[in-house]
Amino acid sequence: MVMASVATDSPAAVAPLLALRDVRKTYNLGQPSETEVLHGLDLQVQRREFVSLIGPSGSGKSTLLNIIGLLEHMTSGTYALQGESVHALDDAALTLRRRLTLGFVFQFHHLLPAFSALENVTLPALMAQGKVSAMYLQRAKDLLAAVGLEKAMNKRPGQLSGGMQQRVAIARALIMEPPLVLADEPTGNLDTASSDEVFLQLRRLHAERGISFIIVTHDPRLAARCDRVVELIDGRVARDEAIAHV
Repeated sequence: MVMASVATDSPAAVAPLLALRDVRKTYNLGQPSETEVLHGLDLQVQRREFVSLIGPSGSGKSTLLNIIGLLEHMTSGTYALQGESVHALDDAALTLRRRLTLGFVFQFHHLLPAFSALENVTLPALMAQGKVSAMYLQRAKDLLAAVGLEKAMNKRPGQLSGGMQQRVAIARALIMEPPLVLADEPTGNLDTASSDEVFLQLRRLHAERGISFIIVTHDPRLAARCDRVVELIDGRVARDEAIAHV
């Protein structure tokens, strides 16, 4: 009996989740204050990776994360996301790719204070579709339960601790089921206990859902608990190595 072969040589099947090649970012181009922040940077992230992005202030971490997140245009270079080039897309196409492919968790949770936790989580679906379908409402409830907030769904942000608010933000980042979540100092405003709890939630969601994470952090404890560390210094990758966990 001859078995039909499954094609695995399509770009999306074999390509890394994201690939940046010779990326440069220059601010104030052509002006006396022209400053190049990223200098020919190369970076690949595979599916299901959990990566920390570290480096001193001014090393280019936030700029790189904004480029990966399709929030800023690079000056030159190439960027492929899920095997497809995105660096030449117009703003409308970039917005669509950002909604469908990327989730964001910031240092400041940016929850709407007048909305409940559940309503905050469903906001990306509301923005994408103009309404919250029953499917997305149930998904939001499931995500809040997954981050330990099943009893706080109807509470507003002001009724939640800082760590709980950040967990709501994590659930919000996952509502559209993105393959990649970008987290910029997600525990930077939390105490040690809350920071550890939020990080554990990220690791558990990564393990259970196969989501890739890129986490910018100044906390060496958290960086050491990731699977790979990428260190930027002066706009270049100074170190890129896997972390062995015993």
